[in-house]
Amino acid sequence: MSQDHAPRHDAADEDIRPVNAEGVDDEAVESNRRLYSGWQWLLFGALAIAYSSFHLVSLNLYPMETWSFRIVHICGALILGYGFYAGTRFADDRHKPSPAWLAWLSYALLIPAGYALVQVFLMQQAMSDGAMRIEPYIEAFHFGYPLMLATTAAILLSWSYRQYRHRLSPADLVLMVCAVASAGYLLVMFNSPLRASTGTPFAPMGISYAAIAGAALILELTRRVAGLALVIISAIFLGYVFAGPYLPGFLGYPGLSVGRFFSQVYTDAGVLGPTTAVSSTYIILFIIFAAFLQASKVGDYFVNFAFAAAGRARGGPAKVSIFASGLMGMINGTSAGNVVSTGSLTIPLMKKVGYPARSAGAIEAAASTGGQIMPPIMGAGAFIMAEVTGIPYTEIAVAALIPAILYFLSIYCMVDFEAARKGMRGMRKEEIPLFSKLVKQVYLFAPIIILIAALFMGYSVIRAGTLATASAAVVSWFSPHKMGIPAILRALQLAGTMAIQIIAVCACAGLIVGVIALTGVGARFSSLLLGLAGVSQLLALFFAMCISILLGMGMPTTAAYAVAASVVAPGLIEIGIQPLVAHFFVFYFAVVSAITPPVALASYAAAGISGDNAMKTSVASFKIGLAAFIVPFMFFYSPAMLMEGSWLQILRVGVTATLGIVLLAATVQAWFFGPVKAWQRLVMLAGALCMIYGGIYSDVAGLAIGAALFLYQRGRNGGGAQPVTSG
Repeated sequence: MSQDHAPRHDAADEDIRPVNAEGVDDEAVESNRRLYSGWQWLLFGALAIAYSSFHLVSLNLYPMETWSFRIVHICGALILGYGFYAGTRFADDRHKPSPAWLAWLSYALLIPAGYALVQVFLMQQAMSDGAMRIEPYIEAFHFGYPLMLATTAAILLSWSYRQYRHRLSPADLVLMVCAVASAGYLLVMFNSPLRASTGTPFAPMGISYAAIAGAALILELTRRVAGLALVIISAIFLGYVFAGPYLPGFLGYPGLSVGRFFSQVYTDAGVLGPTTAVSSTYIILFIIFAAFLQASKVGDYFVNFAFAAAGRARGGPAKVSIFASGLMGMINGTSAGNVVSTGSLTIPLMKKVGYPARSAGAIEAAASTGGQIMPPIMGAGAFIMAEVTGIPYTEIAVAALIPAILYFLSIYCMVDFEAARKGMRGMRKEEIPLFSKLVKQVYLFAPIIILIAALFMGYSVIRAGTLATASAAVVSWFSPHKMGIPAILRALQLAGTMAIQIIAVCACAGLIVGVIALTGVGARFSSLLLGLAGVSQLLALFFAMCISILLGMGMPTTAAYAVAASVVAPGLIEIGIQPLVAHFFVFYFAVVSAITPPVALASYAAAGISGDNAMKTSVASFKIGLAAFIVPFMFFYSPAMLMEGSWLQILRVGVTATLGIVLLAATVQAWFFGPVKAWQRLVMLAGALCMIYGGIYSDVAGLAIGAALFLYQRGRNGGGAQPVTSG
């Protein structure tokens, strides 16, 4: 068809103004997030600042004993979490506050909670005076029962107690006291010889009470900040602990008593294990780094830079979304958070140049999800991978480079081919920021560069992250958003609140990891994969893919990977796959669960901005991110994709995989230097899969198919092509 079918955008019909990203760095406020004022704002702001500062000091200057540090880390997040996030809707003009008697009932629970806390101090005094252990009746009647009563009742009351948004619920105040009591008891016991008794019949029963209360507090906070998906999965795993003796087949096992399980699950075998080890060190540090970048408005600069670089290309806003999401993904910990940050600006602009609402939302969701696999930070997944596998973080970041490039190249080709097919324009010169002006502020990339350079110079992740954080403050002094003492305090306060979700999620994932470790279900799953591999390794990989996606649905990336790595990765290693390949395989599918129907968090967030149907948007984002479902299989068939092999192998695999990804995008969009017919799409798909497979002969076959199609299309279209459909 002619260009008349392309979307019309007459200057007379539009208010042409330069796009200027502002507020991209602003933290999104959740619907159940409290907004304090007055003394409460000062109090909780100070607590958040103290929490962030505690980690900076402990990690860099005065290290604590490992278990004690992790217990304080979780306890602080629980205090802040229950302070900032409500358990139910807020009171407003339509919903009146709960009656006074419900408030007084909540306040009454401070008596058992406070009593349990007082007992912790008395126990500490007794242990300091030489007592070998505390009498069981004291642990049960004076600590355990009051703590369990207060925790259970306060959680139930918090579901129904409605308060105004600027006020703290008394039920949540009780939960904060319970968190301190539970953590305090564990600190007392784990800093005594009784620590060695965990998981045995000789463990103090108070550890089980504290662990049960702590687990309940973690699950409830996770529900408030991350939804029900992870809580339900955790509940299923916890139920499995006690249902094991009654289950048939490979799922059955002898079972564990309540005391034995809970006396061990709140140790480094579970909650205090790998997930909390990472959240209490690398993740919290990089959240502080991200908060400093946000305070200096680096995110706004990233998005404006992307507009200047790609805005004028056809379908410009979609390509801006890809670049901006890749940049923001380096400092944003979640796919959905990345969507909200950049999508509020890019999705309306995509619709403006002719993309349907569904496509606009899907492109943003797919691009934002890719930010989780973009080195160097990779949505914190790289840190957990390093902790679990023992592989240096720098090796993981380097290994992720080619797959990340392929992912974003795939999305770029998808949107470029769609723009070409529909005859979409880019943004006008007057609509984009001046590149010459932005180049003068290129020094704002310095913190990222310093981080990468420090890591590859051999500095520890902690030292590199601290240097990058300090450099973010220094760099801001040369920008319009200079960070003085107030701005630094604001960044620390922001980091404290930003950390709540990821810490709760990691602690909750630790419960699942503990169940897997203590019940041996991971080993039984490995034996199942071994059986499937005896039939076909491809079948075993496909099954592992399905489990990884299923476990990740509705969950943040970090928790999705932590759970899948505990269940699936050991089985893949058992069938002969290298640890790095196995963990990357699991990691990628845990990430793309954010755009996999039916529960696709990133797609749902994008649909909320675009105004389209959430389920249809998730299907469209699945289509756009299709390469991410194929690339992990490339790791298995060609480890050179992860920088495993000679430079010649890596170069060959990288080039042919790139061409294969381009053909795959052309197949999906039915456009390759012009419209293509159904038979051509089948041929292109075959060529794409040949090059993605990574073998020498398959690469030659794929290159031959690609070259033949290129020459055919160029000859057929005379070197050019017209759009075939309207926008």
